[in-house]
Amino acid sequence: MELNLQRPLLFFDIESTGLNIPSDSIVELSFVKVFPGGEHRIKTWKVKPWDYELSRQRPMTPEASKVNGITDDMLVGCPTFFEVSDEVAGWLRDSDLAGFNSSKFDLPMLAEEFERVKLAGKDLKIDLHAPLMVDVQNIYHMMEPRNLKAAYRFYCGGEDFDNAHTAEADAVATYEVLKAQLDRYDTLKNDVKALSSYVPKRYVDFSGQLIYDDKGEVLINFGKHKGKKARDVYRSEPSYFAWVRQGKFSLDTKEQFAKLEEQFKREMLVEKFNGRLF
Repeated sequence: MELNLQRPLLFFDIESTGLNIPSDSIVELSFVKVFPGGEHRIKTWKVKPWDYELSRQRPMTPEASKVNGITDDMLVGCPTFFEVSDEVAGWLRDSDLAGFNSSKFDLPMLAEEFERVKLAGKDLKIDLHAPLMVDVQNIYHMMEPRNLKAAYRFYCGGEDFDNAHTAEADAVATYEVLKAQLDRYDTLKNDVKALSSYVPKRYVDFSGQLIYDDKGEVLINFGKHKGKKARDVYRSEPSYFAWVRQGKFSLDTKEQFAKLEEQFKREMLVEKFNGRLF
């Protein structure tokens, strides 16, 4: 079944130097952009992972190289993410997003790279919190718990797809799996907004350090204040927010804390002037 799209849906997959979002980097990024009507375009970038603080190439971890087959010497002549960021942003604009387990890793990693580029001086107007996100793995685990290879075998038939764990092969396979899921399950609505509902909406930041409770209140989700309302923590211990800004958290997490801090400051100022600001 072809996808029922109102606007482009961009399937993406990332290979990286490792799994630690604040300290690792993208080395391969592939997009499969599907347009209303079924046309699709593919773009893949090999990226030299760059440590902006030390001004040098970030090394691959042995564990990551073992999985994706990418070594440090293969990336020496590649552009950095800073150099391709405008092109990547252009592909992302006006699109919703889709991937396999991408809401937990690929999307946070991509967001982190964009935040690094912004800190390095590039003015990019892109907000990865805005698009709808369809995570095919969440649908798969809801219907038939497994992984991408098993999903491809189950939904698409035959042997494993070629070149598994290359970004392009994984992104293409994810596209094929979602179409097959729509063919198989009558309960799945062929609509990106409905499909995106399988991605939990509880996280404020991509890393899940801040979450929403059932009433939409933002809670701290780690450390000594876990389970407490962020608003209450700021009022009783504003230095905690400064500690987060200086800590080893993802740039997106720091940005969301900063937004909350501005919100709470404004609320307290309004209270001080009895609801009136002059």
